[in-house]
Amino acid sequence: MNFVFRKSILKYIYSNWKPFRNKFDALTGMRAIAAIMVFVYHNRKYWRNDLPFEVMRFISEWHIGVTVFFVLSGFLLAYRYEEKPLESKKSYLKYILLRIARIFPLYWILLSAYFLDTPYSKNVDTYFLQYSLFYSLFEKYSVSGIVQAWSLTVEFFFYLLAPLLFLLLKKSWKYCVLFLIGFFLLGWGIGYGLHEYNGKSKGFLYPLEFMIGSTFFGRSLEFFFGMLLAYLMKRERGIQFLKTLKRSTLTGGISMMILTIAIAFFARNNFVHGVERWEGRVIHEFLLPVAIVIFFWGLMSEKTWISKILSTRFFVLLGNASFVFYLIHLSYFNMKLKSYLYLPDNNFVLLWICSIIIYLLIEKPLYEGCRKLIAKI
Repeated sequence: MNFVFRKSILKYIYSNWKPFRNKFDALTGMRAIAAIMVFVYHNRKYWRNDLPFEVMRFISEWHIGVTVFFVLSGFLLAYRYEEKPLESKKSYLKYILLRIARIFPLYWILLSAYFLDTPYSKNVDTYFLQYSLFYSLFEKYSVSGIVQAWSLTVEFFFYLLAPLLFLLLKKSWKYCVLFLIGFFLLGWGIGYGLHEYNGKSKGFLYPLEFMIGSTFFGRSLEFFFGMLLAYLMKRERGIQFLKTLKRSTLTGGISMMILTIAIAFFARNNFVHGVERWEGRVIHEFLLPVAIVIFFWGLMSEKTWISKILSTRFFVLLGNASFVFYLIHLSYFNMKLKSYLYLPDNNFVLLWICSIIIYLLIEKPLYEGCRKLIAKI
């Protein structure tokens, strides 16, 4: 009965919404937009004296591009895998190895180049922490090495827990939320306990503001809302509910903008973020992901000029290369590139060209090779 139900739902989806047959192309294109937002956010300092305070305050919250990535990861992993990796130790092992192959090889290559280039890395000696990505669990080391790779640590924690989280979500969303609350309290307890024990924890999951903003313990709800969208799309009642959302692309997009402005409202000046206030953080973690989910649903279910643009080959290519762009737009690669060539656009176009080349010649072949090896296990 369950098989028949699932088959009918999938048939309903594929027959009614053509975008689903295109492997979520618009969502892939959206990855490029998220990466561009993060680039603008990290380069906002160059326009601090040229743009009005209100505009700068808005741009200073474009770190939400990372939130878009997290919500999208939650959706895609839950939609593709559900709880299937838990069927056996072997299936979970293959699942984890595929996730490792997705993020680590390119990161290790860039990190190795950074360490070999001693003028840039001479003051960094936390090799194990950097290569394992554990460095971003320590506030002291969180801005060392390839700084933006902190989000990869958050992603990998989600990868480890995703099958279990979806299993809990299938039983009841309350179980999933309670688990995440418990996980948050566990991280808080560990960080606070180690700090109080000897005060030399080097900021491991401490202070609370760091743990909330930079670790999976504090960012897990962003993945949860993405998983919730996948859960609804897998069920008849869920699809019926989603169909009641009219003009989702417009509603979700405008909501994202309004909520970003609302977060920015709590920033005192151009050098701080609205999420540093509890009001801004609440909006960021509880309301913004909902708006993103609605926008994602619109991209998949509606034929709009936005979905058409994001589904073009150009944006899909940029979306596929966005992981590379994210890893090279800041820190070592970009600093090295600037030492040879620094264009007026802060190397924006040049960085995208480099990202596409690295994606086609290194990242994609590496992942395909790893996937073939893992399939033989």
